[in-house]
Amino acid sequence: MINITLRGGGLALFMFLLGSDFVLGWLNNIKSSTQQSQRSITSSSDQSCFCHLTGVLDDCFCDIESIDVFNNFKIYPKIQKLIERDFFRYYKVNLKRPCPFWPDDGHCSIKDCQVEPCPESKVPVGIKAGNYNKEYCLMGDRGLQSKRTGNQKPDAAPKGETDTEEPGHHNAHCASSFNEKDSAMYSQAANTVKQIEDCVQANQLGAINSTLSNQSKEAFVDWARHDDAKDHFCELDDETSPDAEYVDLLFNPERYTGYKGPSAWRVWNSIYEENCFKPRSVYRPLNPLAPSRGDDDGEGFYNWLEGLCLEKRVFYRLISGLHTSINIHLCAKYLIQEGWGKTTWGTNMKEFRHRFDPVETKGEGTRRLKNLYFLYLIELRALSKVAPYFERTIVDLYTGNTEEDAATKELLLQVFNETKAFPMHFDEKSMFAGGKTEAKILMEEFRLHFKNISRIMDCVGCSKCRLWGKLQTQGLGTALKILFSEKQIKNLSENSPSKGFQLTRQEIVALLNAFGRLSTSIKELQNFRTLLQDNR
Repeated sequence: MINITLRGGGLALFMFLLGSDFVLGWLNNIKSSTQQSQRSITSSSDQSCFCHLTGVLDDCFCDIESIDVFNNFKIYPKIQKLIERDFFRYYKVNLKRPCPFWPDDGHCSIKDCQVEPCPESKVPVGIKAGNYNKEYCLMGDRGLQSKRTGNQKPDAAPKGETDTEEPGHHNAHCASSFNEKDSAMYSQAANTVKQIEDCVQANQLGAINSTLSNQSKEAFVDWARHDDAKDHFCELDDETSPDAEYVDLLFNPERYTGYKGPSAWRVWNSIYEENCFKPRSVYRPLNPLAPSRGDDDGEGFYNWLEGLCLEKRVFYRLISGLHTSINIHLCAKYLIQEGWGKTTWGTNMKEFRHRFDPVETKGEGTRRLKNLYFLYLIELRALSKVAPYFERTIVDLYTGNTEEDAATKELLLQVFNETKAFPMHFDEKSMFAGGKTEAKILMEEFRLHFKNISRIMDCVGCSKCRLWGKLQTQGLGTALKILFSEKQIKNLSENSPSKGFQLTRQEIVALLNAFGRLSTSIKELQNFRTLLQDNR
């Protein structure tokens, strides 16, 4: 009896323990499933910024995934090294030009809005001499060599200012130009500072030296015509203005400064509402200055946009892509903490979601990001098209440092080789392809609208935002100029000065730095993806 009871008790205890294990296991499974479900929901929420960012882009035949791989592994490392080189690091700009469209409402007083100019004493003579009209002094064998082979002794000239280098300033110098075509365009430039100074002094302020060839003289006349030609997509700064200053772009990086609110809204509102080929009755989605639209999710705007011709759709997408790129930079370099003697900058996930999450933006965020990729393709195409201009032996990125200049050009050509190898370029020939007269009118309208946007950049109240807005707008304007100058670029002579198509040094610096900003934006998107996954 006792044996039966013990057996029964043991069986009961076994069943209890088994049941307990089962129940506990079941509860644990439920808990685990719930946690997994919660993680899945969080993951879905975190990744919502990217879940629709995939596939082929509109108005072209390239997919986002291909661009990511191409940029992050091939282009980004090279373009970052390039824009750190002396030739591309410094940019001359006038940040004091008054706003041409509305009364100046004052500049941002936040310290991070300020731009630290580069002292003129840091400018190497090889670049700074551009201010004194050395068009032909940097003509290389086609200019100075004619003096050397003719055994003509150069006129004496006073010594110019030489470079001094301070800690933290690697061969620090700043961009300048007569129109700065010279320093960028002609290789075998005067190999010594003395030669440049002699040439400049002997032929000050534009006199054409009688020892130059007729070919060179014709080039000067062509340059003068070029300065007045209607091929610029941007309002260029007058670099001879006393208000124009040299800026070290690495020392003044683009990042969030605290500039926001009505002043910033007015700038972007003017760009979108008055320059993007749209009637005033149609408002872009999430416009903070637009009349209340109720539950409008932007479909009305996009229905209108899709009804436009390709050229006008492209125009809007370029501006939207530029705006998106700038916003990504601000989210990636956000002011996280400010204290005594220490300021911390880093990624701001909340701000990123606010600008690009499909839920928070009613689907607008995904469209914005796709427009960034579209803009990237446009500027990538421009780089591939302008490569022949720089591949000529006559072209040198001149700073006065022979080794530096050779290394810079080699790196630039490597970037061009990568851009030309990309297999899915945007086809610009699909634009302005209608009747000749209509296409010409549309092209001019396109150019003037964009030029007007470049003027609006002088209305930005934050000096650092104005600097980077002007540079990136000019870079895009230069890309557009290149895309629609294919015939002129193809007809360039290998061993003589350019006719019909030239780029100023200011345009070259803006073009490569603007593309560098787009490349950085796409790289930062990958960083945001990783952070969102790590925070699950």
